[in-house]
Amino acid sequence: MEPVIFHIDVNSAFLSWTAVERLRGQGDSLDLRQVPAVIAGDAERRHGIVLAKSAPAKARGVQTGEPLWQAEEKCPGLLVSRPDYALYVQQSRLLLRVLRETAPAVEQYSIDEAWADMSGTRWSRGDPAEAADRLRQRIKEELGFTVNIGVSSNKLLAKMAGDFQKPDRVHTLFPGEIEEKMWPLPVRDLFGIGPATERKLARFGIHTIGEIAVADPAFLRARFGKQGEYIWHASNGRCSEIVNPETALNKGYGNSVTTDKDVCDRESAHRVLLSLCETAGMRMRRDGQSAGVVAVHIRDRQFRDVSHQRQLMAPSSVTRELWEAACRCFDELWNGRTPLRQLGVQLSRVSPDTARQRTLFDERDFERLERLDRAVDSIREKYGEGALCRACFLHGDVAPMGGGLSKERRTGITKPV
Repeated sequence: MEPVIFHIDVNSAFLSWTAVERLRGQGDSLDLRQVPAVIAGDAERRHGIVLAKSAPAKARGVQTGEPLWQAEEKCPGLLVSRPDYALYVQQSRLLLRVLRETAPAVEQYSIDEAWADMSGTRWSRGDPAEAADRLRQRIKEELGFTVNIGVSSNKLLAKMAGDFQKPDRVHTLFPGEIEEKMWPLPVRDLFGIGPATERKLARFGIHTIGEIAVADPAFLRARFGKQGEYIWHASNGRCSEIVNPETALNKGYGNSVTTDKDVCDRESAHRVLLSLCETAGMRMRRDGQSAGVVAVHIRDRQFRDVSHQRQLMAPSSVTRELWEAACRCFDELWNGRTPLRQLGVQLSRVSPDTARQRTLFDERDFERLERLDRAVDSIREKYGEGALCRACFLHGDVAPMGGGLSKERRTGITKPV
């Protein structure tokens, strides 16, 4: 029995979900999807980046990821809405509920994408493409937004099919259709290939997915290593990954923040790093993980990025220990003069929490500090993040728990569904 995999992708998710909330929840008569509109952060707080765009805005040249001011120059009169992550979590959960009512196994890939394993359902659901179209229509009618659904025999090809013509479409890409539908595409369209790999392939005269597929795998492996093996197999439609409904643990934890004004002194920078470590540490402790490496990256007002990392004596989830390592990285990285607009902390080389092996260099009771952190986490999760904060945040302009993730996305707190 041939496997059947669906890939479901919400069309312009943040903008679509905002539009649906305005139409259905607030009684607004204007559909943001039908006019030039974007979802973007607060430009006055230097967070003005386009996160999602409508089709009319795209037609005017607006691109996801560009500064809001640039989008407004391209499209005068552009409607701008702020992101509402609590709403997005709610809508994502509604989507997953529908998918789990339809498919035996569902794997969430991101807040707006998922795979569904429909293998063995042909007798009850009928032809896979027709079943996918019924699912597409159900989502549209019940939830109010549109999706693209890719249909194939493995996750890779289903993902590729879902990225064909949008919006509100169903596309198939079974092995017998690869040569016709996938091979003529540019190499950038192959899942997993970035701009750097595209440029390197172009130097060897490889411009389409089909040209990767017929290339000598030994040649690709010699010049791209393991990635060369991956792109050769992927271009031929091979993928052994199964749809896994279990949520995988993070391989790393990180937060960054674009500050409202330039950071020009070490004390302020250390306070921002503490705010980031509070958030990342809480997320890591919830997953029962510890980090062995702490990295800091900084961006100046000319958008130049540099980073530095340190290895800890032993893996840790203690906020204070993580913060002190981050401060040492920062002090070694920053020249003390250049104004900074963004700081970030990344915790990597994570492993499950285990009993800490004490060393001759341990001067603190880290077990006590960890118990304290967990007690604080418990209080914050029960009563809100504002229930407890460190004294250094009381009269400053740095949030006690900062970072690119909203409170709703890092705590799971959202509207009832």
